[in-house]
Amino acid sequence: MTDVHILGIRHHGPGSAHSVAEALSTLKPNLVLVEGPPELDQVIPLVTDPDMVPPVAGLIYAVDEPRLASFYPMATFSPEWVALRWAVSTGTPVRALDLPAAHSLALKSASGVAPAEIPADQEEAVQPDAENSDDDSTAGGTTATAPHQAYRPDAIGLLAEAAGYSDAERWWEDAVEQRSPDPAERFEALIDAISEIRSLDKRPVDHPDVVENNRREAAMRRILRAAIREGHDRIVVVCGAYHAPALVPAGFPPAAADNKVLAGLPKIKVSVTWVPWTSDRLSLNSGYGAGVAAPGWYQHLFEHWMAPEPAGDIATTWLVRVAHALRQQNLDASTASVVEASRMATTLAAVRGRPSPGLPELDDAAQAVLCDGSPLPLALVHSELTVGRDLGTVPDTVPTLPLLADLAGSQRKLRMKASAMEELMVLDLRKPNHLARSVLLHRLALLGVDWGIPTDSGRTSGTFKEAWTLQWRPELEVSLVEASRYGTTVASAAAAFVSEEAQAAEALATLGRLLERCLLADLPDGIAGVVSALAARTALQHDVPPLLETIAPLARTCRYGNVRGVDVGEVRKILEATVVRACVGLPTACAGLDDEAASAMRRAIDSAQDGMTLLPGLPTDDWHTALGAVASSDKIHGSVAGRATRILLDAGLVDSNDVALRLARRLSVASPAPGTAAWLDGLLSGDATLLIHDRRLLALVDEWVDGVPDDIFEDVLPLLRRTFSAFSRPERREIGEQLSRTESSSHAAPATYLDLAAAGPAISTMARILGWEAPA
Repeated sequence: MTDVHILGIRHHGPGSAHSVAEALSTLKPNLVLVEGPPELDQVIPLVTDPDMVPPVAGLIYAVDEPRLASFYPMATFSPEWVALRWAVSTGTPVRALDLPAAHSLALKSASGVAPAEIPADQEEAVQPDAENSDDDSTAGGTTATAPHQAYRPDAIGLLAEAAGYSDAERWWEDAVEQRSPDPAERFEALIDAISEIRSLDKRPVDHPDVVENNRREAAMRRILRAAIREGHDRIVVVCGAYHAPALVPAGFPPAAADNKVLAGLPKIKVSVTWVPWTSDRLSLNSGYGAGVAAPGWYQHLFEHWMAPEPAGDIATTWLVRVAHALRQQNLDASTASVVEASRMATTLAAVRGRPSPGLPELDDAAQAVLCDGSPLPLALVHSELTVGRDLGTVPDTVPTLPLLADLAGSQRKLRMKASAMEELMVLDLRKPNHLARSVLLHRLALLGVDWGIPTDSGRTSGTFKEAWTLQWRPELEVSLVEASRYGTTVASAAAAFVSEEAQAAEALATLGRLLERCLLADLPDGIAGVVSALAARTALQHDVPPLLETIAPLARTCRYGNVRGVDVGEVRKILEATVVRACVGLPTACAGLDDEAASAMRRAIDSAQDGMTLLPGLPTDDWHTALGAVASSDKIHGSVAGRATRILLDAGLVDSNDVALRLARRLSVASPAPGTAAWLDGLLSGDATLLIHDRRLLALVDEWVDGVPDDIFEDVLPLLRRTFSAFSRPERREIGEQLSRTESSSHAAPATYLDLAAAGPAISTMARILGWEAPA
């Protein structure tokens, strides 16, 4: 008869992992079953590879729909990882037991469940009590489904309450993670406790969570039954504590009942591999349902317990790491302070009735002694120590797609190591290696793999400099898998993606931006596809705003194309044709605009102006003629006409006298005040130079504002405020001082008329006194 031992564990619990290691060494089973979809069996032998460094995650994804995927994260202190490594290293057969991912992912696809933006082990998104998960799980609480439905009992919460704890997480750490009784007794006690609490679950059998849980446990029992039939003498099952009672063979339901539960499930084709994971993604704060509050602390606990000869007690060694991290932040942390903090943590644990200092006691002691009572220094090292910044690695032998292999090769060639820490990379595009890095990051960005985020490059405004903020996140692996349908290399995939996007794009502005990104990513094939689509769309486009918005990206492409060695001749032809067509239609398109349409037109004109000034040799005469027609018309919306006037003024095609005349005409009593305010906004927006240096214009504006009727002023005020708030503070102060001086001089006493003939005698007398002789 087969001897089956059920080890109910907490996912990512170091105490559970320690107990599993002890139990396996004692029991020496000839088969180990670890909770997880059976597809993982293909990659389990890789766990002992020297290059496999946790945290890592099993990734299972639908071959035809890569975004439909599940991660199964494991850290060094995860009980499942300990069991897998023990089995593989000792040559003991090991398998995964759970509902196959081919079924679970197919069920998600059928139900229309969208993949999570923050990847998590959707099958194991649970708290210490077990698989609570999904979207409505809460830490240390119950899972609410709907007001009229029953609640799932919080197993760990109930056990903690029975032990006199208000915090379920703290009870689990005290009772399980930091105590080492006989492993067999611990696991048997947990099974009994969870069995009692599961009996309190009064939810109906058709409840979604109940259905899913029954389906998974039926699949687990099917695998366990098959293993028993194979004749293994001793089997160890490592599973979430909540499942443990359901996997005790003595309590199995009939096999026919489990087969009925599993009958007719949909199935899709899936693939499996290992991918790097991060400590941060093991954190509960990351959105991972089965996460732990302090991965870094749990790693410390596990390393201490598993060390053959611990270097010191847990509290002291942890506080030494805290002190070291504080010193790296240029904060004082002496050895004597570490000793004092360790004593305080031990005292706090005794006062609070805890078996040994936990992380709360250590944090309180570190804050009081090492940080002089301030929480800020401790917050600086929290992410580095308490959570951790580890990024796992996987060997080159793991199953992978050609696209991922190509990226890995590029990373090695360019010396761009992926890191979970955020880092700034400044690139000098005049250097070949830096240019190649820029190209790779731009290609990945096109594919939706945002490993790097463009950042302000600082004071240098030259086009040779770029800055990127790099941070590798595990979900980028899924993005790469999804992008692999476009090609086997990053370059070919990005080019194919661009061509597909170009064919689907309808807006010229979208095509213009896509062309610009192709240039940065050095994709000649992609540029050819976009240019072809752009030529076709431009020929059919009659609306002026889209034509205007296309000018700037095309001009940037033409100007910077030569820098990167790209042929932009065809792009230049399209640009010139676009400018001419936009100029011809501009005056007509600007007529009869309401406020919203005028705002859009003004943005389009500003964008086109940026492009026209960027590239020499464009038909600027046509452009200025079109703007002149817009600026001189009183029938065009004031915001657009004012902006056209300002562009012509900056180009030197109208002088300040012309602007003053137009302003006076616009500020006349006959012109509606809101329209006048809009014209002012177009003329002055973002730049106060005109008002500061042309006092005549300032006086006209001041006089107009002073004369706006009270009943209209409230309608005009928001637009005026928007216009003047765009000025810098020194500019607003200068305008105010000029107006103040003008007002003071206007209120000065009028000059007295002087009668020089009457003053003649007095002047002669003063001349004689001063020794001046009057001419003969």
